Amino acid sequence: MGHVYLSRQLTPPAMAAASALGVPLVVHDDPDRPPSREQLLRDVRGAAALITLLTDRVDDELLRAAGSDLAVVANLAVGYDNIDVAAARSRGVAVTNTPGVLDEASADCAFALILATARRIVEADRFLRTGTDWIWGPQSFVGLDVSGGATLGIVGLGRIGMAVARRAAAFNMRILASGSRASSEEAAAYGVEPADLERVLAESDVVSLHCPLTPQTHHLIDAGRLAAMKPTAILVNTARGPVVDEAALVQALRDGVIAAAGLDVYEREPQLHPGLRSLENVVLLPHIASAGRATRDAMGELAVANVRSVLAGEGPRTPVPESVGSSATS
Repeated sequence: MGHVYLSRQLTPPAMAAASALGVPLVVHDDPDRPPSREQLLRDVRGAAALITLLTDRVDDELLRAAGSDLAVVANLAVGYDNIDVAAARSRGVAVTNTPGVLDEASADCAFALILATARRIVEADRFLRTGTDWIWGPQSFVGLDVSGGATLGIVGLGRIGMAVARRAAAFNMRILASGSRASSEEAAAYGVEPADLERVLAESDVVSLHCPLTPQTHHLIDAGRLAAMKPTAILVNTARGPVVDEAALVQALRDGVIAAAGLDVYEREPQLHPGLRSLENVVLLPHIASAGRATRDAMGELAVANVRSVLAGEGPRTPVPESVGSSATS
């Protein structure tokens, strides 16, 4: 049996689980940076399993380089838009992700962005650090009252979106949501009103994105859809960067088409559109939605468990859905 290749070092508990697989491990030696394409193509040769991150493009070229012993690609993320799933399946290679274990941490981060952006927390912090003289005033850093009547629109009511809805219900927000689960009993229990995208955009004070990146959702939020939002609205994106046309968003924030944005993901990650950094009305995070300590442990351990299960001939624990073909890359 070939080795297991890890494109980044995992957390200590996950690395311990990987070491217990009983097969050789090849681990990319830079804990802070992803492997280059050349390194990937070299180090996957002869691998029985790959544990990859969203920064690694797994396409037919990489699968060919790995060779015929490759049995599974375990992606350390709930998304898998970095993987050509159809190409993997055509070679009999299982593709897995890490659903469920990061829902709560990701929802916490999304709601933190909602609160930080709505109440202008980061903007106020930056102001205070300048040392500028200040005194309390009735119009200082006035923002959106989140609780008790503000409308949250959730685009893509999956597991993470539902976790955000639970938090919004605790804040007595009105909740609109698009997606097949928006009409479910679980959604109704939290007061979710099913709505199409157009209604979500038109009526929401905060729009939070939780849809996967596919060819259909690439630039789902473009200049036209930003213009369809309220001028007082906030856009939050903890899904995938290319769901939003970043250049259009920068222009909309500059021109007052919408009021503010909170972003954890970016269209050309890790590069940001140069206009974002200069805007006061945007909160920027470096893709940390799942960065709870226990959550990152659980993600790594689940990826390793998928490898163990496939190599034992038992099939993957959390395979990507059978309906998925070739997903878009980011």
